[in-house]
Amino acid sequence: MRKTKSRQKKIILSFLLGLLALTGYFFGDNLGLPFKHKEGFRGYVSSGDNDDYGNPLVTRVVDGDTLKLENGKFLRLLGIDTPEMHESAKLFRDARRTGQKAEEIKKLGRQSYEFTKQLAQGKRVRLEFDKERYDKYGRILAYVYLPDGRLLNALIVEEGYASLMNYPPNVKYADLFSRLYRQARENKRGLWR
Repeated sequence: MRKTKSRQKKIILSFLLGLLALTGYFFGDNLGLPFKHKEGFRGYVSSGDNDDYGNPLVTRVVDGDTLKLENGKFLRLLGIDTPEMHESAKLFRDARRTGQKAEEIKKLGRQSYEFTKQLAQGKRVRLEFDKERYDKYGRILAYVYLPDGRLLNALIVEEGYASLMNYPPNVKYADLFSRLYRQARENKRGLWR
C-alpha cells in the first residue's frame, strides 16, 4: 500500500512538472517567464536576460542588420535583411537565388554595413520589441531608435541598404517598410543605384 501511494505521488508530480514545462514552452513569452524556446531544441533554455534595455550602447555594428550591445548580446534588426559581407551558407544561397556573384553580394553587404555603422555604432539607442523577443540563435529581435528618435530599421530600408524580411508574428512595421522599400528602388537609392 505504501509503495502504491509513493508511486502515485511520483506520477502526479511528474505530470505536474510536465504540465509546467509545456506551459513555459508554449506560453513562456506571454507569461513573462525567463525562458525561451530554441528552434530545433526540445527543452528550455534560460535566456539569462533580465536587462530592461532602457538605453543600451551599440558597441559594434556586426553587419548591416546586426548590432552588438554593451552587455555583449547581439541584436537583429526586425523587418529587414541586408546582403551578406562574409562567406557563409546564406551568402551562397543568396547568390544562387538572385543569380549574382558572391563577391558582388559581399560588396553590397559592405555598403550596408558602412551605412548602419555610421548611424548606430557608439550610440545609445532605444529598443522596441514586437511579438517575439529572440530569434532561434538567441539574438534579441528589435526595432531600434537612434538618439534623435529616428527608427534605424526604417532608415536603412528608406536609403536603399536593405531588403524586406517579415516573419510573422513580428510584422508591426511591415507596411511602412514595404512602402519605403518600393520608394528606395523606384528612386534608385543605396544598393539599387
